[in-house]
Order: sequence, then structure tokens, then C-alpha cells
Amino acid sequence: MTCRPLFATHILLLAGGTCFSLFVKPLPLPDTSPWRKLIGEYGDNLYILERDNQLIALIKPHDYYPLTPIAQTKYRFPNRGLYDGETLTFTLDASGRAVEARVGGVLFPRRAIGPESGAIFRIQPRRPLEQIRREAQSQSPPPESIPKRKTDLIELTSLDPTIKLDIRYAGRYNFLSTPLYSSARAFMQRPAAQAVARAHRKLAKQGYGLLIHDAYRPWYVTKMFWEATPDDKRIFVANPRDGSRHNRGCAVDLTLYDLRSGKPVEMVGVYDEMSERSYPDYPGGTSLQRWHRALLRHAMEAEGFTVFDVEWWHFDYKDWKQYGIGNIPFEQVPQ
Repeated sequence: MTCRPLFATHILLLAGGTCFSLFVKPLPLPDTSPWRKLIGEYGDNLYILERDNQLIALIKPHDYYPLTPIAQTKYRFPNRGLYDGETLTFTLDASGRAVEARVGGVLFPRRAIGPESGAIFRIQPRRPLEQIRREAQSQSPPPESIPKRKTDLIELTSLDPTIKLDIRYAGRYNFLSTPLYSSARAFMQRPAAQAVARAHRKLAKQGYGLLIHDAYRPWYVTKMFWEATPDDKRIFVANPRDGSRHNRGCAVDLTLYDLRSGKPVEMVGVYDEMSERSYPDYPGGTSLQRWHRALLRHAMEAEGFTVFDVEWWHFDYKDWKQYGIGNIPFEQVPQ
């Protein structure tokens, strides 16, 4: 599917199978909308999402059907496609949240794919974390050839104090539920940090700023992530055998915050969530959530970053190969 600009200055992006303009911000879905408790994944291939103020059924991989309401929990498919004119009925729990959807005689149980917006995604580590920590801190990064550039880590907030920090690994509000860093700070190699600051200043023209969750990460923390994470979720953590872009000071985990309210925007999934909702092209959620995700990606890519293919919040700077793997704890980073 190709997105074509409507005008010379009109930017259209492909997001979740939809072309839309970054200049046309979608309306938010009201907190009181009953659709919020219907949006989600059902069965093996049914997604319920909001698009252009319309409740949509997506039959994976790419069949989108606008739903027509006929009662509080009943909607009708259009007269075409797999469920031509069929009725879709939701079953709700006591809180009003859908727990299953039924189309004709087919039942689609709701899948639990991640925490609600604003919650923290957590895992059960494979082994005791303190044991993993001791092992990781006693080991060294893999050997590599001499890097082309000397490490020059600087603090992101030193370039612009309006860049906000929410360093999850400095506290317990992270997927391992334990502090990994000695302080809530964010460092990057100087060119990468300057690129982040440029993206932040450009976003301010649209009423947004950048909120940083993580940047430079010592190698031993990457080793901890790998050893603690179950095999089926390891696509979300770097293999310490190769080091990571975070270890090189050229990766950043971040989101947007609203300049007016100072609050983080709502995205399709939450930070560090190990599910399909973290994919940059995940089609679910609301129009505004997907628009915010696309706006963040556009701003970062314009400054030389590339989004990680399974994490909408993770961006790698173009020169990451020029730097070596770092293992310096935060308290030892030169100032």
C-alpha cells in the first residue's frame, strides 16, 4: 500500500494499514466512550479498533470493516466480505469491559495482551535477580575491534532542560520490578544527544516534548535483561553476546508529553510491554494513539534515528556502529 501526499506540504504516513496526515490530528476518544472497553484483540485474528471516529473490525491481516451499532453491545458488519451483514455481539464483565465477541456461531474470546494504559508491564524473572546481578557485574562485554569514535557521553537534559525524564530502571516501576541504575539520568553520545534535542525542539511547534525512559545502558544491565527474560520474549531484549545500541550510547527509549498539561500522551501500548502492541505498525488502538506514535517516529527519523522493529519507543542513531560497547556505571560517567 502506497501513501501519496494530497498536497506538496501534506505528509501522509502508513500506520497500521492506514494512510493519514500528520497535519490533521485525530479527535481523542472520550474517556467515557464505551468503545474503550471494546477495543482489543479477540480469538486468533479479530481486532477491534477505532479509526476516524468509527468502530472497526479488522480481520487479520488487512480486512477492515466499519461496524454499525444496532444495540448497546451489538454491531453489524457491512454487506460484504467474510461476515457479510453478520451481527457482532460483545459479552461484558461487571466493569463493562468486553470479555468475548461472537459473530454468528463463532466465538472470539478476548486475548490478554498487556496492561491497561498507564500501567507497568512486568515479567517473572527466570532466576533470582540478585544472583543474575552478581553474575552480570562480574563479567565483561564481548571483545571487539577498536571503535572509530571515542566515547563522549553527555546528559540529555544539559542540552535542553525541558526534555523530561522518567527513567524507569532507576526505580521499581519497570518490567523487572527492581532498580537497575543508581540515579535517574539519561546519557547519549554527543551527536545522538544533539539529534534528540533537535527533535524535541521541532516537536514543541506542535505542542509536544520528549519524555525519556532510557538512553545509555551499561552492558551488565543488558546482560541482566537477557538472563532474566523468558525465551519467548527475548525478541524485546538485546543479546549481550553482541552488545546493544543502548550500550554504545546511541539508542534512546522515549515517548511524547503534552506541553500544555505536562502529561505523557496515550500510546497504543505501554513502555516495555512485551507484546504485539509494541510493534511500530501494530494496527489496533485508537486513531489518536496511532497518530502520536507516527508523530514521534517521524520526528526521530528526521534526525537520523531508526525505530526498532518490535518497539515503538526505541530509536537507534545512525552512527551507532562507530562506538564501542560501554559498561561504565552511571556514577562513573565523566562529567
